[in-house]
Amino acid sequence: MRMTMSDSWLDQITWTADGLVPVIAQEAGTGKVLMFAWMNREALAKTAELGEAVYWSRSRGRLWHKGESSGHVQKVHDIRLDCDRDVILLTVEQLGGIACHTGRHNCFFQRLENGKWVVVDPVLKDPKEIYG
Repeated sequence: MRMTMSDSWLDQITWTADGLVPVIAQEAGTGKVLMFAWMNREALAKTAELGEAVYWSRSRGRLWHKGESSGHVQKVHDIRLDCDRDVILLTVEQLGGIACHTGRHNCFFQRLENGKWVVVDPVLKDPKEIYG
């Protein structure tokens, strides 16, 4: 997945006023949406260079190499840009099978049922065991 090209491909992205672009991480093979996050220019460049997902953490105000604490790295198979050039889609292999900090396979584990959010996917590993 390593890319060696000029930064011109980064200039073609429509970044938000904050210099970010929304990113959807989709599981290779199943097509399941694992998570949503943000990237800045540096995060996207590092993702392309490393072949592993690197996001921008708005809460921490820094780059976040997915799996840096948990070990649940996302190996990037494909990077795509939508037609409006303002959303990135990553096709990833989720190492360890857990993408969510709650210990679930993906972040979209709550479904609206009869006007209430219902948890429909199990915790695969207690977050205390993942993060200490």
